Amino acid sequence: MNQFLERCKNALENEHDDARVHVVLGNEACDLDSVVSAITLAYFLAKTSSEKRTVFIPLLNIHRSEFPLRTEITFFLKQNSILAENLVFRDELHLHALHNAGRLSLTLVDHNVLPSTDAVLEDVVAEVIDHRPLERKKTASCQITSELVGSCTTLITEKIMQEDPEILDVQLATLLHGTIVLDCINMAPEAGKVTQKDTDIVSRLEARFPELQPRHSIFEALQSAKFDVSGLTTEQMLRKDLKSLSGGDISLAISAVYVKLEVFLKRPALQKEIGEFCQKHGYNILIAMTIAFNENNEPFREIAVYSRYTDIRDCVCKYLEKATNPHLRLTSVQSTHPAIRAYHQGNTQASRKKVLPIIKDFLKDRENSVTPGVGQAGISEDSGTCEDLQLGGEEQLISSEDIGVISEVEERLRDVGEVTDLFDVTEVGFEEDVDQRESCTASCRDQPEYVAADEDFQLPPTPMNSLVEGCPLDNGLPKLTAEAFLERFSKIVVDAENTAAGKKVKSETSES
Repeated sequence: MNQFLERCKNALENEHDDARVHVVLGNEACDLDSVVSAITLAYFLAKTSSEKRTVFIPLLNIHRSEFPLRTEITFFLKQNSILAENLVFRDELHLHALHNAGRLSLTLVDHNVLPSTDAVLEDVVAEVIDHRPLERKKTASCQITSELVGSCTTLITEKIMQEDPEILDVQLATLLHGTIVLDCINMAPEAGKVTQKDTDIVSRLEARFPELQPRHSIFEALQSAKFDVSGLTTEQMLRKDLKSLSGGDISLAISAVYVKLEVFLKRPALQKEIGEFCQKHGYNILIAMTIAFNENNEPFREIAVYSRYTDIRDCVCKYLEKATNPHLRLTSVQSTHPAIRAYHQGNTQASRKKVLPIIKDFLKDRENSVTPGVGQAGISEDSGTCEDLQLGGEEQLISSEDIGVISEVEERLRDVGEVTDLFDVTEVGFEEDVDQRESCTASCRDQPEYVAADEDFQLPPTPMNSLVEGCPLDNGLPKLTAEAFLERFSKIVVDAENTAAGKKVKSETSES
């Protein structure tokens, strides 16, 4: 195995311009399952492929500088005589350049869709092997193996056993076996991860290689290495096992933290350090899912939610509290940090993988709640409201006082009654009538992310004019203020009253 990795490294450094490069790419979390899946599958492909002009490269989807944070990986690979200097990391191989040169093909392991930054590479994805819900569309050009087992390495092992079991040796079996045992939490059913296929594959490896260490010994050694974060800073702990998501006005990080929540919350200057981490990486909220194990190796899970923006923090917490698929059974835990909400998680089987779909649903709801064509509402720090409204690329303040002025305008419009139907209110970007505006506000108020009255105000979509091509406001909305609204609607009201009065005079004249 180590010789294979060394040859891969040398081939990249001395590659010919016409050589094909087939990269086996793990996910961005780069946990042990992802790393071993990439290494072992690339090794298998290199041994069995008939493509002599192709170099098969297992690529670790992190920068080399982040590798020391994966303490269980560095420990396990060293135990199996795999040298870190022979590994290839994301910052050492330029996938986009290879793609542009027409020399790249990809196999994805332990994930099944590429992030938006790599979306251009989708057309060269030849195979996917993953153990989470399938998010990509099936195509004839991409072979997909997707099954909800406890470890992606289980599926890699099954593929090797089915297609060429003779390449299995003790070193390869040890890598596969140990990874499955760790990922499936020592094969314990009460942990909620292991499946029958995981158990069967591990048993087959043990039957063929009786010299493999006992499961409990492997698990305890790897678990101890994984949870050894004593020498890490808060930023390193958060980066150690992190996934990021975004939607609407939110950029969110969710980190697995391998200490008890009580210990984590007692770290000196914790809130300040988390705040600096989020600011550095562009997150406006962070969820830390802590995990520890009791003497029976049963998981103990807790959650901390940080954001310096009160409204976002409250929205996310409310969504997690009300989640039913799965039900997290959250119980509030005291936190001495104002910007951190803490919970004990009663459902210990709900790992981060099972919480991620909840977060994705929240972000999707949040994104859908932002009115298209107008921009996104910014968030005020610790205010509980969304106050900075982006209009046509320019930032303006919509305060509670301004919303009161707009409400006054609406009230005056209602006083005029049906006369307002004579005017095209869509000129200034409102719905066809005030009732629709009120209905939109009421429906928005039902969304969980709207936590204060000020947040209910939303401008409707940019109107279209059926008499011209395109939209009169394609270049953006004009600069809008509450005073401008009041002036415009006051004019409408006056014109409407004059029109009504003119009709009345004309009618009286006709009758006389």
